[in-house]
Amino acid sequence: MVMSDATIAPPPVARKRNAAWVLRELLRRPRSAFGLTVIVLMVGAAVLAPWIMPYDPNDQMFDGLSLEGAPLPPSAKFWLGTDLLGRDLFSRLILGTQTSLIIGVLANGIAVVLGATVGITAGYFGGWIGGVLMRFTDLMMAFPALLLAIVLAAIFKPSLLIVALVIAMVNWVQMARVLYTETRSLAQREFIDVQRAIGSSTWRILGRHIFPHLVYSIIVFGTLGISTTVLLEATLSYLGVGVQPPTPSWGNIIFENQTYFANAPWLVFFPGLAIVLLALSFNLLGDVLRDTLDPKLKGRH
Repeated sequence: MVMSDATIAPPPVARKRNAAWVLRELLRRPRSAFGLTVIVLMVGAAVLAPWIMPYDPNDQMFDGLSLEGAPLPPSAKFWLGTDLLGRDLFSRLILGTQTSLIIGVLANGIAVVLGATVGITAGYFGGWIGGVLMRFTDLMMAFPALLLAIVLAAIFKPSLLIVALVIAMVNWVQMARVLYTETRSLAQREFIDVQRAIGSSTWRILGRHIFPHLVYSIIVFGTLGISTTVLLEATLSYLGVGVQPPTPSWGNIIFENQTYFANAPWLVFFPGLAIVLLALSFNLLGDVLRDTLDPKLKGRH
């Protein structure tokens, strides 16, 4: 007698854990509620940037500097002050939010897809295929991520897409390693052996019996990974190998204005605060998602 899928393995996802339930859990906990609020506000600011920026972020205004040629402090006209060229810092930070989120989401999305592909393939097939893929992953992990990103960014002409690809190339290895371990464990379970015995195809086994068990891990590590990409993008931009002026980025805003740190600390404080808030928010959200969706992942990241 041929057993149905329902009798071979129970559904890996609890029925009550739908999107509405997860959202209620996130809003119920102070850490994730704070993180989610900050993320929603920053995403809203990035989407509505053309309408909420009071000035052109690249406009060097005549009244944007003092009589001595110094940046102006925060005021009713310039909410966060002006930079060393007389440009409105608030407008540049809003556009910088757009830059950081685009690169963060794009780079992390590419890293998740690449890491999941390598990890699941190596874990399921094992043998020489898994060995080659995992040794390549170990080789990539051996290089310092920041140094490798600087080298790659220096080789290619920096742009939003190139910076996102560079960051993805150094961030996929952690995802691959975690999913390799989990897939390897699943591939040796009895219900997978039964599926092979009844003639299920590789794609069917991977799609219906392996991948659903890995969804929680992918969501959690994908969320946590955005904070890493945001920090790495800011670092590369600060070092001059990331997003290039005149496109505003939180990192290059700090780099451009660091000489005025003693006399105009707001030029470094506000973009630095934005970086910390966004990275912290995604970390808080990812931590609660991990504990909510799959407590077994606690302490794995």
